[in-house]
Amino acid sequence: MKSLADIDVSGKRLLVRADLNVPVQNGQVTDATRIERFASGMRPLLERGARLVILTHFGRPKAGEDPALSTRQLQAALSKALGRVVGFVSACRGRDAEAAAARLVDGGVLLCENVRFEPGEEQNDEGLARDFARLGDIFVNDAFSCAHRAHASTEAVARLMPAFAGPLMEEELQALEAALAAPRRPAVAIVGGAKVSSKIAVLKNLVGKLDAVIIGGGMANTFLYAQGAPMGRSLHEADQLKTVYEIEALAARSGCRILLPDDVMVAAEFREGAPARSVPFDECPADMMILDAGPRSVRLFQEELSRARTILWNGPLGAFEIAPFDRATTALSRSAAALTDAEQVVSVAGGGDTVAALNRAEVTERFTYVSTAGGAFLEWLEGRVLPGVAALSAEPETV
Repeated sequence: MKSLADIDVSGKRLLVRADLNVPVQNGQVTDATRIERFASGMRPLLERGARLVILTHFGRPKAGEDPALSTRQLQAALSKALGRVVGFVSACRGRDAEAAAARLVDGGVLLCENVRFEPGEEQNDEGLARDFARLGDIFVNDAFSCAHRAHASTEAVARLMPAFAGPLMEEELQALEAALAAPRRPAVAIVGGAKVSSKIAVLKNLVGKLDAVIIGGGMANTFLYAQGAPMGRSLHEADQLKTVYEIEALAARSGCRILLPDDVMVAAEFREGAPARSVPFDECPADMMILDAGPRSVRLFQEELSRARTILWNGPLGAFEIAPFDRATTALSRSAAALTDAEQVVSVAGGGDTVAALNRAEVTERFTYVSTAGGAFLEWLEGRVLPGVAALSAEPETV
């Protein structure tokens, strides 16, 4: 992919696809983290004389325009983050949008209305993409979190004009490349979550590329059940045994070790502070449920991480939302953070629950890279080609 560092952006209108889908209450942005990350990459471009025309989605409009989902609500927070006045146009295509984009001066910024107000956006409509393309000279995709969607503002428009990866997109792709495509060895993944069925493709891809995969959460229960372990009232998928055996066979062929809990934390109920105890993985009582990996498992997993040079993390090891079932996830996340601090490992994590768990453990900033992209991160873990990324390498068509 082409980098903006290689071109002169002075006087050029950059049509930037951002992901500024942030929480808003009573018309005020309540968490500007995503806006601030985006702005940090855009400020140097503005200082180089670029003119920004910003496209973003906001929420999920059900039927066309919805004032409650207007991107106008993001204007003040974006202005503050960029350190300059951001203009707004209540359209993202057509005469008004084109006129507003044409009036931009060097260092100027224009925020367009919600692209999802346009019915052709999610249909990847080429006519809409052509209208988008008239707003700029160069297309910049800076929204990795939307790259798994073939939408008009992420895929079709990139085929109609010179297309580049934005600073955040470049940063994300470089981190993911370092973690999976060309990792420092040994490379270990931690994969957790509720269901094997939701991460079949992820597990099959990872066991074919990495040296070890630690499996936790409800997924681990299903693997343990496949070994004949009693589940009591634990979450598990009895219908996924064939899938488990397939994944284990793939791992054996590629030389990837699968690590499962050796002991587990069980409790009679799932509530804050519920009495819990550690038992061997194959001794879950009939009236209890497995809710976390046990202390012996945590030590074994920490030993595995201590030998690693790359750690890739997606999904918690237990019911991390409430104590005491957050202990394994917290302990391992802090171990990974300490190894990162010591420059022993490259640590990359992603996914909504994963980010929440790392935030809870207060280690997010200590990882090498933490991706906030949910669906795109998961599809990348599956080894899929992301349409929004692939389009950046295509030769542009004529607008």
